[in-house]
Amino acid sequence: MYTDLVSIIVPVHNAEKFISDTISCIKSQTYDNWELILVDDGSTDSSARVILPFLTDERISLLTIKKAGGAAGARNKGLAASKGRFITFLDADDIWFEEKLEKQLKFMEKKDCAFSFTSYEFATSDGIGVDKIVRVPGEITYRQAVKNTTIFTSTVMFDTEKMDKALIEMPNVPSEDSATWWQILKTGIIGYGLDDALTLYRRSEGTLSSNKLTAIKRIWNLYRNVEHFSLPYSCYCFCFYAINAVFRRL
Repeated sequence: MYTDLVSIIVPVHNAEKFISDTISCIKSQTYDNWELILVDDGSTDSSARVILPFLTDERISLLTIKKAGGAAGARNKGLAASKGRFITFLDADDIWFEEKLEKQLKFMEKKDCAFSFTSYEFATSDGIGVDKIVRVPGEITYRQAVKNTTIFTSTVMFDTEKMDKALIEMPNVPSEDSATWWQILKTGIIGYGLDDALTLYRRSEGTLSSNKLTAIKRIWNLYRNVEHFSLPYSCYCFCFYAINAVFRRL
């Protein structure tokens, strides 16, 4: 199995309720050659104070952005500071199971791939799994990805020896995560899915992801203003997106 350094980038914005659990799940990983880069994106709560005791672990660092600029900018700041061969993202309210890194690295080695993602389980705001698992396809191309936003940010892993690190930089657009996967896949890179739920995805009330109308507007904006699809092709892709989104939540 790979033994290289894994960089874990976590944007933090007013996450005082969750960030301790998130850091703890990283410290519990069975694969321990990692660096954790926390990027405080203008938090106005006690996130920094909660993080402070964890900084005694030399693998953990905290970067600060004084004025909140959004998750894309925070992740990009962490990416610029990263030293690992492998890049991963984890949202500040999500939780990895302890074998997440180990299993995904073994999968990456087996597939000899640049980009992988995994299945995940929905959880309550308390971080308790609800036995609703989103299964992922074995492979996904650009044309498939624009019709199915199944790739979840907290599950991805990239090998920078097999792809240009600049491709991982997130554009400052709504649904920046999907836009990033598409810009990677558009180069011909194939994403490989590991059908093992290794992440708990909290669905907290009031988050952007819980606002379905916002999600619809964002995906439509990607089609029309980022990917510059024609109106008919945008409608075609949107129909598949909507069907897949419903099935993920059934």
